[in-house]
Amino acid sequence: MKKDKTIYWVSTVTAMITGAGTAFFYFAHPFFVEAFEHLGFPAYFRIELAIAKILGIIALLVPAIPRIIKEWAYVGFAITFLSGSIAHGIVDGLGKGSAPLVSLAALVVSYYYFRKLKSQNSN
Repeated sequence: MKKDKTIYWVSTVTAMITGAGTAFFYFAHPFFVEAFEHLGFPAYFRIELAIAKILGIIALLVPAIPRIIKEWAYVGFAITFLSGSIAHGIVDGLGKGSAPLVSLAALVVSYYYFRKLKSQNSN
């Protein structure tokens, strides 16, 4: 069980750092403002995505958050990482389009161990 918890936390933190950690910079950092414009997204979407990612980070990293909220955070991040991969892939090419898939892979591992640990705790 200790190994499962370690894998869960490492994969969860990895997904949050690689895929969601930039959310704080979405508010005003010039690089991200330009990146969203480059992808053709409206400015308000950058703010919405930043807020959603920050809430998702909290949901996944705070143990006291209810399971159903965590489940929805996983769904939201999966959609975000897939959408980011598609957007970057279409606009910037396959190389940049594959980068969000690294975060998605870590998220999938995190979710697998999240479910596994929850089922172990209910037995």
